[in-house]
Amino acid sequence: MGKIGAAVVGTGFIGPVHVEAIRRLGHHVVGILGSSPEKSRRSADSLGLEKAYPSLAELLADPAVAVVHLASPNRHHYSQCQQVLAAGKHLICEKPLAATRAETADLVRLAAQTPVITAVNYNIRFYPLCLEARELIRSGSLGSVFHITGSYLQDWLLYPTDFNWRVLAEEGGELRAVADIGTHWLDLITFITGLEVEAVCADLSTVHPIRQRPRGGVETFQNPAESRGETEAVAVSTEDYGSILLRFRGGVKGCLSVSQVTAGRKNALSFEIATERASLAWHSEEPNTLQLGTREHGRLQRPRDPGSLAANIRSFSNYPAGHAEGFPDSFKQLYRAVYTDIERGKPSGEPLYATFTDGHREVCFCDAVLRSHREQRWVMVDNA
Repeated sequence: MGKIGAAVVGTGFIGPVHVEAIRRLGHHVVGILGSSPEKSRRSADSLGLEKAYPSLAELLADPAVAVVHLASPNRHHYSQCQQVLAAGKHLICEKPLAATRAETADLVRLAAQTPVITAVNYNIRFYPLCLEARELIRSGSLGSVFHITGSYLQDWLLYPTDFNWRVLAEEGGELRAVADIGTHWLDLITFITGLEVEAVCADLSTVHPIRQRPRGGVETFQNPAESRGETEAVAVSTEDYGSILLRFRGGVKGCLSVSQVTAGRKNALSFEIATERASLAWHSEEPNTLQLGTREHGRLQRPRDPGSLAANIRSFSNYPAGHAEGFPDSFKQLYRAVYTDIERGKPSGEPLYATFTDGHREVCFCDAVLRSHREQRWVMVDNA
């Protein structure tokens, strides 16, 4: 794989994660863009990057940049995606792809008209044992899926003094926990099973309708004790917790719980898929073990071992068994798949990474969840 030039938009928690993963693949991160020239320069200096872009226009005008990674706040995604596509750059966008289904549908249309590779940054697909679970389900060896349960739990917004721009509807959208982490779970499950959500019944809860916002701002996952200075009370309407019943096309049922106020859970995604012959369970805080349950033998631990993975996914696990692979590795493997298609000059027939069409479906799902909660009834998911 040759060296491809990339630039990252966003200097918060996730932007540097992109930078590290691109470098680990052997590609060149040309520079970074923050919300101000000063933030661009500080981030470039701390990450050892040669360029600190003062604007997106100057980043897009740089011929050394072939790929743009968007890790900016949600409200900027639609406009920035439009500009990147117009500039003819390959594009990897953090979720959500945009704020509304009209915007995401427009981006799907624009991407189809532009000869570049586009992807949405759903990295959890690329834990090796999630890829292996997909192979097991889709091979048919476990039989039909009966039902699916799972959750995504965090505690970084547990206290009313915890604050981040995502809690504000005008900044991150009307849904927060569901859109921010619940869509990761949904994307993973639909990726593994090939099922599509047909309808939802959702009940959401805002545990802290008033939060204390530091006047100086606070970064994602930053300890509130590190944010010194005065605070102001801010009304919050986005949900801290949500419970969602799912109906998939074909009749399979499921349920999902999401929370950003569950003490002790730092970043805990889990799923259990019940099938005719076995069950599959995986937990993101123990990502190197897949649990395989059978009636005859109980629950067996299946460790990550590249030698025993399906041949077509073996390249996405780079360390021997017993040598843990985790969160940063999932980004590296996602970009491995995307950058391979960039070098090929066209997308794979069925890309392992999430496409803009997948990103559109996630926003349609969120629309249905919000409507279901407000109307307190089952709502069909419209992916049109």
